[in-house]
Order: sequence, then structure tokens, then C-alpha cells
Amino acid sequence: MIRTTTACIAVLLTCTGLESAAAQSLGSTYTSTAPKTCRQIGKPSELDGSTTRVCPGKGGLIVLIAEDDLREIVSFGRSRKMAAEEPAAQTWFGPFNSSETTVEWRAAGTKPFAIIQRWHIADNNDPDKKGRPNTKAMLVVTRLPPGPVCHVAYVDAIANPDANELARKAADEFARSFTCGKDEVKIIGNRGRAVELATMR
Repeated sequence: MIRTTTACIAVLLTCTGLESAAAQSLGSTYTSTAPKTCRQIGKPSELDGSTTRVCPGKGGLIVLIAEDDLREIVSFGRSRKMAAEEPAAQTWFGPFNSSETTVEWRAAGTKPFAIIQRWHIADNNDPDKKGRPNTKAMLVVTRLPPGPVCHVAYVDAIANPDANELARKAADEFARSFTCGKDEVKIIGNRGRAVELATMR
């Protein structure tokens, strides 16, 4: 009886240890989408200078960045064609915008399941001394395959001093179970001007 009880306790402790190890295996790595690390597709448009580039990612994924009319889309896939067909490739913010060149990859072990990227959204109601719109910063959480690639959550980087932590928590809790096209993008933390601009319709 004592041996059986001891064995059961050992099994429980082992299971608990495995669960703990699994939870601790979540982490971040980083890649760059700076033009020098990417491959430009074709030449910039003579009409408006729009560009498309493909950048190395993690877990066999590439990063597709297309800029048109001072607005960007960022998508991910096993190939440029696959990335261009994802919902993320059809997601635009209304105001002028751009993404920063650092991509944070959230992964369970070696398998990335979400990315976090900082975006800058132009605020026409807040011009600088030269009349150009100042930008407001926002973190975008995007889910990765298996399954569609789409925006999962927005975190206003100014309204939330702990924006990075909030974005990581949102990625870990929501990205893998998020249903693109059905679930609504989550606003995490305090709403600020960046989120307001990004969700304008």
C-alpha cells in the first residue's frame, strides 16, 4: 500500500513537473525586417514608390511586407504566395502607417505560434511643426500557422506602460485558439489614441 501511494505521488509530481516545464518553454526570439536583411520583389513603383519585400523568419516561415500609399501590410507564410493569401495580407489600417523592423516571435519550445510587432499610426489631428502628422505607437499580435494568419490583439503602447508584457500575455493566451474571420480582434489594456486610429472605420 505504501509503495503504491509512493508511486502515485511520484507520478503526480512527474506530471506536475512536465506541465511546469511546458509552461516555462514559452519564450521569445527576434528577427529583423530591415531592407538590408530582406529581398526586394521587383522595383519600387514609379507612381508612388510602393515596395514589396520578403524577409527571413522563424520555424520555416517568411515575412512578407508590402507598402502602398504610405500604408503597410505584414503577413507570414511558408512562401511569398502563401503569405499573400493570408487574412493578414488583406488587413489595412486607414491612416498612414508603418511597422518597425523588429519582429518578436512567441514560441512554445521551437515552434512559433504568434508574432508581436510595433506599428506607428499617423494622427492627422496631431501635426508637428512642419504640419506632418505625428504617429502613435501600437503593438500588434498576429497568430501564425497552423491555421490562418491574422491579427489577434492590439495594445496601445502609450496608454499602457507595460505594453510589451501585455502583448506577450495576449499572444500566449489567445493566439493559438483565435479563429480568424470569426473572433474579433481584442483590445488589450487601456485604449489609447493609437488603437482609436487603428480601428477607425
